[in-house]
Amino acid sequence: MGRVKKETSNKSKSSGTKKIFVLDTSVILYAHDAIMHFEEHDVGIPITVLEELDQFKKGSDTRNFEAREFIRLLDKMSADHTLQDWIPLNGKSKGSFKVVMSSESIIDAEKIFDERKPDHKILNAALTLKESYPDRRVILVTKDINLRLKAKSLNLVAEDYETGKVKHVSELQSGKTVIDRVNSIKISTLYKDGFCEVDDVMNPDNVASNTYYILKSTKNSALCYYNAVTQKIEKVEKKRAYGILPKNAEQAFALHAILNPEVKLVTIQGVAGTGKTLLALAGALEQRRDYKQIYLARPIVPLSNKDIGYLPGDIKSKLNPYMEPLWDNLKFIQNQFHESDKDYTRISEMVNNEKLVITPLAYIRGRSLSNIFFIVDEAQNLTPHEVKTIITRAGENTKIVFTGDIYQIDTPYLDSQSNGLSYLIDKIKAHPLYAHITLEKGERSELANLANDLL
Repeated sequence: MGRVKKETSNKSKSSGTKKIFVLDTSVILYAHDAIMHFEEHDVGIPITVLEELDQFKKGSDTRNFEAREFIRLLDKMSADHTLQDWIPLNGKSKGSFKVVMSSESIIDAEKIFDERKPDHKILNAALTLKESYPDRRVILVTKDINLRLKAKSLNLVAEDYETGKVKHVSELQSGKTVIDRVNSIKISTLYKDGFCEVDDVMNPDNVASNTYYILKSTKNSALCYYNAVTQKIEKVEKKRAYGILPKNAEQAFALHAILNPEVKLVTIQGVAGTGKTLLALAGALEQRRDYKQIYLARPIVPLSNKDIGYLPGDIKSKLNPYMEPLWDNLKFIQNQFHESDKDYTRISEMVNNEKLVITPLAYIRGRSLSNIFFIVDEAQNLTPHEVKTIITRAGENTKIVFTGDIYQIDTPYLDSQSNGLSYLIDKIKAHPLYAHITLEKGERSELANLANDLL
């Protein structure tokens, strides 16, 4: 793994003969500017990749955007050349690129694997470069694990695209720290005044904005967090939000971050049943008067890698199965109240008046997110670029909450290291506008906890 990161990271410094990296379509659809991230080395683009990108250039999905942007980038850089030339990449200490044909290699992947398909043509393009430049190291870069295995079976070096990957997922911040052996008098002061000085309970050099703490002594304990604005440790209480009461310390921290007006960006990570989406929605409803609209959105990830066009019915019927978990959370909150209660009927009114909108994420792309409370569910199925795009759409008085489980990826070319939620947690830690919490304890049911723990 270390060697892979050394070769594909845009921060590494290589020596010796320049390498040739051959990019698969999956890399381009993940990051259209990937061609610029190989330092002084050269980049080959198989002609088959251009053919495949032609199929992705139309549409509103992020993959369509990436395909269009890459095509424009290639067209701009090749303005005075043919794509059969080695064309210099823009920027200092960059290599060159060219489009590679796939029919000149001695070893024919299509014959070996007994099938004519784009993946095998891409393999042939890499084999052609390897034969044409025997003194140089040719490396196929793809996010398709099976294609990497096929390449290695042909004695081709193959790697994942590492730029933007989180190095050590296990070391991602949890947002929570337990401090033992705290003076019980300090904890009593925290309960009495609602705050205490940082140096009363911990080393001031170790605190980070909006980090949550569980302080423990032999007599008592307290939930608190570091307020970057006041620069004090402040008490966190288990407050009810639209009928939902936190069931554990982590849930109390998550809801506190959701309700904190000083925090504009929140990430909540945790396995199924920990209450991520429920808390985000309850917190949004509690603050309904502070925002023009509440959006609850999630990316559409078709099952069995089939497009939703395979499903029967109109577009609403096709999308309903993907949105049902969000409606289930809304119904759960609504059922905390009697049907005659105002809080019960208010939710139905908010849905009917589009004050509360549950929608596929693709339906809000390109919109200006001003005065919006925006919840993005299943954020682990987004790329880093998609997450960045969503956040850059935020206008005045907008709060964004990302929820998800970085170990439950439903898209074929993302993993726990390369998905947008992991990337966001890693890159924006300790910022005063940001808070993160990892939910660890399942609260759905004892049966659900049994499955998470033992199966």
